[in-house]
Amino acid sequence: MFINNPISVFPDITEILFNSIHKNYLKVILLNVLLIFTAILIGLFTADYFNLFEEIKSYVYLFYIVFSFVFILVNLFMYIGFKKRKYAVREKDISYKSGVFIRKLTTVPFSRIQHIEVDEGLFSRFFKLASLSVFTAGDSSDDLVIKGIAKETALEIKEFISSKINE
Repeated sequence: MFINNPISVFPDITEILFNSIHKNYLKVILLNVLLIFTAILIGLFTADYFNLFEEIKSYVYLFYIVFSFVFILVNLFMYIGFKKRKYAVREKDISYKSGVFIRKLTTVPFSRIQHIEVDEGLFSRFFKLASLSVFTAGDSSDDLVIKGIAKETALEIKEFISSKINE
């Protein structure tokens, strides 16, 4: 007869010692935000220059004020969010937590991992940073992505997890 006894003591996930994302990744985030907002600003200037919004021409300065305010808010949000990104690699699993308003903690046991990738973005490559993507069985997308790790560290983590999977 099969007996499934209840568990009364759970491991405390809050006791995990999390590592911070590399500090240069904040520069990568801010460069990406700057690139997007520069493109939007060029679009606003172009629309203003060619008088594409003649009926609201007298309120165009409000667009620039709102644009500046949103730019500052997004940068502040990205900075706060950056401080909340942390990861931990333990003996049998990998965990990642993030989020400002909605906090998310993802833990993937090594026994479920099917594939691991290390990727470098354009700006990340300049700062020698990488993203570690962990894929599990039965899903078409990556289940855990840790962006902003030093490339050497990401490769070491990949090698460690690969060795644990093959045991």
